[in-house]
Amino acid sequence: MSKILVGLSGGVDSAVAAALLLEQGHEVAGGYMKNWINEDGIAGDCPWEQDVEDAHAVAKTLGIEFRVVDLIDQYRDRIVDYMLEGYRNGITPNPDVYCNREMKFGVFLDYALSQGFEAVGTGHYARRRERSDGSADILRGADPNKDQSYFLALMEQEQAVRARFPCGEMLKPQVREVAERFNLPVAGKKDSQGICFIGNVKMSDFLRHYVPDSPGDIVDLDGKVLGKHKGLHLYTLGQRKGHGVASPREGMAYVVVGKNAAENQLVVGWDMENTPGLYVKKCTVGTVSWVNKPITATRKVEAQPRYRSKSEPVTVTPTDDGKLALEFVRPQRAVTPGQICAFYDGGTLLGGGVFETVE
Repeated sequence: MSKILVGLSGGVDSAVAAALLLEQGHEVAGGYMKNWINEDGIAGDCPWEQDVEDAHAVAKTLGIEFRVVDLIDQYRDRIVDYMLEGYRNGITPNPDVYCNREMKFGVFLDYALSQGFEAVGTGHYARRRERSDGSADILRGADPNKDQSYFLALMEQEQAVRARFPCGEMLKPQVREVAERFNLPVAGKKDSQGICFIGNVKMSDFLRHYVPDSPGDIVDLDGKVLGKHKGLHLYTLGQRKGHGVASPREGMAYVVVGKNAAENQLVVGWDMENTPGLYVKKCTVGTVSWVNKPITATRKVEAQPRYRSKSEPVTVTPTDDGKLALEFVRPQRAVTPGQICAFYDGGTLLGGGVFETVE
């Protein structure tokens, strides 16, 4: 049995994770990661105080030790600054994936180890499998509608070995049933949406607070000016609504297909498969991490280019600069620089990286 620190978020999934690990005979404590307090005057709500209360109530119900771990400075340095810098540079970052690698299984895991714990448990819907050589694989969660292995794509082996995902073996309704069986006070609590530090504020409002608006022209693929944008960082490739350009054709829609940073132009085109820039087959992925065994030669695997998309067959070729050249069998819509691409072999997560360039 192990001594495990469970990241109690105040939600039902992490609460059930703690309950199950305790039931399995492990020595369990709960730790709430205090990542963000909305002190910058942004309209919106980050319900961290209520979450702390709920997490503490869960620990009390289970009879386990509870602590609040202050990681505000690290969160700003590793997650918020990374996100804002990405938007300033015209890409669309994914803070949720980085939060798992840098925070939950980064500084929080380091803290746990320094306190004598051997592993960190979370409520992720993913599975972990130990190999005979002592290494660990991460697998898709048993619930296909809740599988969160995509968000673990940048995890490395030393993190996977120390991770525990007891909810990954169950369907969401079963998790609720377990919460009721243990009489957990969060059994009926709704799932949180988005990432904590944004809370109920729109991403555009959050960004506007830190990244000044820089208006420019919205142009079509021929360079014709169709309207004005508020700042390139407020838009993402494939975006159909909210760009402010109405379609003159019934049944057709303009979508964002590119950003011309040099001219501060937002480029839109028709939402059609043959629209240049909207669908791509070849792209480059950098900042590559492998959960277990790295890919060192050209290989056919499956790639998931965004959380709510299906895995697609792809040929991956490592390049001399440590990046990956990808060629999809089928064209992919709105592959966006800054977003995460996760690689799978069947249900096993191989690793992931960040989209850098597209053809």
